[in-house]
Amino acid sequence: MMENVHLAPETDEDDLYSGFNDYNPAYDTEELENDTGFQQAVRTSHGRRPPVTAKIPSTAVSRPIATGYGSKTSLTSSMGRPMTGTIQDGVARPMTAVRAAGFSKAALRGSAFDPLGQSRGPAPPLEAKNEDSPEEKIRQLEKKVNELVEESCIANSCGDLKLALEKAKDAGRKERVLVRQREQVTSPENINLDLTYSVLFNLASQYSANEMYAEALNTYQVIVKNKMFSNAGRLKVNMGNIYLKQRNYSKAIKFYRMALDQIPSVHKEMRIKIMQNIGITFIKTGQYSDAINSFEHIMSMAPSLKAGFNLILSCFAIGDREKMKKAFQKLIAVPLEIDEDDKYISPSDDPHTNLLIEAIKNDHLRQMERERKAMAEKYIMTAAKLIAPVIEASFAVGYNWCVEVVKASQYVELANDLEINKAITYLRQKDFNQAVDTLKMFEKKDSRVKSAAATNLSFLYYLENEFAQASSYADLAVSSDRYNPSALTNKGNTVFANGDYEKAAEFYKEALRNDSSCTEALYNIGLTYKKLNRLDEALDSFLKLHAILRNSAQVLCQIANVYELMEDPNQAIEWLMQLISVVPTDSQALSKLGELYDSEGDKSQAFQYYYESYRYFPSNIEVIEWLGAYYIDTQFCEKAIQYFERASLIQPTQVKWQLMVASCFRRSGNYQKALDTYKEIHRKFPENVECLRFLVRLCTDIGLKEVQEYATKLKRLEKMKEMREQRIKSGRDSGGGSRSKREGSAGSDSGQNSSASSKSERLSAKLRALPGTDEPYESSGNKEIDASYVDPLGPQIERPKTAARKRIDEDDFADEELGDDLLPE
Repeated sequence: MMENVHLAPETDEDDLYSGFNDYNPAYDTEELENDTGFQQAVRTSHGRRPPVTAKIPSTAVSRPIATGYGSKTSLTSSMGRPMTGTIQDGVARPMTAVRAAGFSKAALRGSAFDPLGQSRGPAPPLEAKNEDSPEEKIRQLEKKVNELVEESCIANSCGDLKLALEKAKDAGRKERVLVRQREQVTSPENINLDLTYSVLFNLASQYSANEMYAEALNTYQVIVKNKMFSNAGRLKVNMGNIYLKQRNYSKAIKFYRMALDQIPSVHKEMRIKIMQNIGITFIKTGQYSDAINSFEHIMSMAPSLKAGFNLILSCFAIGDREKMKKAFQKLIAVPLEIDEDDKYISPSDDPHTNLLIEAIKNDHLRQMERERKAMAEKYIMTAAKLIAPVIEASFAVGYNWCVEVVKASQYVELANDLEINKAITYLRQKDFNQAVDTLKMFEKKDSRVKSAAATNLSFLYYLENEFAQASSYADLAVSSDRYNPSALTNKGNTVFANGDYEKAAEFYKEALRNDSSCTEALYNIGLTYKKLNRLDEALDSFLKLHAILRNSAQVLCQIANVYELMEDPNQAIEWLMQLISVVPTDSQALSKLGELYDSEGDKSQAFQYYYESYRYFPSNIEVIEWLGAYYIDTQFCEKAIQYFERASLIQPTQVKWQLMVASCFRRSGNYQKALDTYKEIHRKFPENVECLRFLVRLCTDIGLKEVQEYATKLKRLEKMKEMREQRIKSGRDSGGGSRSKREGSAGSDSGQNSSASSKSERLSAKLRALPGTDEPYESSGNKEIDASYVDPLGPQIERPKTAARKRIDEDDFADEELGDDLLPE
């Protein structure tokens, strides 16, 4: 059986690695110098002979080809034709290339081999650019247009809208020149449409930014109507925005819908934004049902906080309770897409991890997350306060429903804020007991909420002048949160009310150490320093506050008052001038300016400001008195009559104003009118001695028969007056007698004639009021105008400010709701 088995000899075994050292002889450059055929082809015209076709029977190898093993073998072409430069039958095969690389027709025979042309020397210099060519001019102009567009955009971003518009117009002009030049040089198909589009779009945007809406619309129309611009239809959104600004709501909706139709469904975000614009426009037109449909579509496709809030507003406008509830639940369910706060708490003591967390704790992304969360809380709180009073029979039940919904959501911490807002709503309804009960519910909760509730309770009791309760709740607020500036301010207020100004100043200082921007504490410590007569420190506090609240009338008034107390009237006048620039119709500030100018001896300026004060508030007795005295002093008694008549209307029981009216008639020479006025005064005030004295004198001068009757009454009244004085004097101790002050008395004329120049009726120019009690016409005391400015819409200046909290995480809870004694924002 083995005889049929034949073993292959070792010599016949195929070499698996054979052939790897064989290569095409065309790549052999070592033997080219010895290759006669190649040399002949180089030196002669063999390379330009017609090629030999494949009909040649075979390829004769004229030279051996070296291999890696040193053996010489002959290789044939794969096409059956002889290799280049080989000799067949004694005839050399011609070169197949038409022209050899590195050779020219004029090459001399026998020249050296130079395939790279190095013997020809260096290359000639580059041809200079021809800047006068049309193509180069077009390129330069195009570059200039792009630069102008960029400069226009940069100017717009910097807020220089006029410069941005000028640059955009210049770019438009140069772009039109560029288009004309291109049409002359090249075909219209080569026009740069992208550049034209960007120039027109930028020009329209700058027109819109400068509120040149007609020009902007025309420019947008040029873009939209040009079919060569792709995706130009979406610019109809911008046109709709312009019509919305012009309050042309029907056209705005039309263009929004046209843009919506031309934007494909793949651009989901763009379509949602256009739908939101449509919904807002429907709200402005009062089409709340259509607005609800738009916002509901948005909330179903891509829920957002703004769309949810607008949906609630639309439902509130039509009064649909169920839809309001559903919209509120949708708003609560909008995902915030932010990281939890636990991410920024280090779980270990790894220094690398702690360093990383510290780096990202307050970076731009974290700030954006905080802003987004704050915005969400603002929308939810506003929506809850809006719908709570109307979704149920009573606002308390509505608030309870909102609180339950919020507790079941990711905004659990807002539930306490809603409860406190519920208490504030009770306050607005003047239901203080319910407000207090609601706030007292927080006493057993965590310290942060407890501090907020106690702060507001302290504020309420302080307003009701129950300082003991206010102090106890202020203590509770401080113990719950020692770093709550509002609680410390309230505690300082209760101490201030008890007259312990030094201790009050300590509480205000601590509040400022915790929050240097607490304006209530800064204002109140200024008042405290005024009470302690530490005027320099008070002035420093108010100047710091002025740097924070630049246009606060209360602060400006306090600074002026401090300067007045420091006996610096010029500075006081300067700050009062700033005050009337903020509140130009404030009569108290104007009268105070008049008083300061009067003390400085500038009667004309004093009269101007007193007159302005009288014009805005014609019931101020001090101002009326000063103006009447001014006209008497300047010998214009007729003009003084109207002021004293107004004073008599304001104080009809004060006889002095009517006596002044009669005196002005007598001074002006109208004796009959004066006599009639005195008679009317005697009828109303029959026991007024001064009136009878003037009646006796006038009747004597005129020669009337009633003089005896008035003289008899005068003697009887004088005798009764003497008896009354003796009775009073006898009832007092010998050394304790005092002069009795007669209100409304008018002195008698001590002159020797009845002329208007009698000394008893002369008013001193140095006094802003009428003569004293020892002169003929007694006036009310020269009351000093209260230095503290009282704003009819603001807090009482001399009363400490009471701080309260509006938000739990912010220490100003009841700024607006309870801001009876708080500085306005």
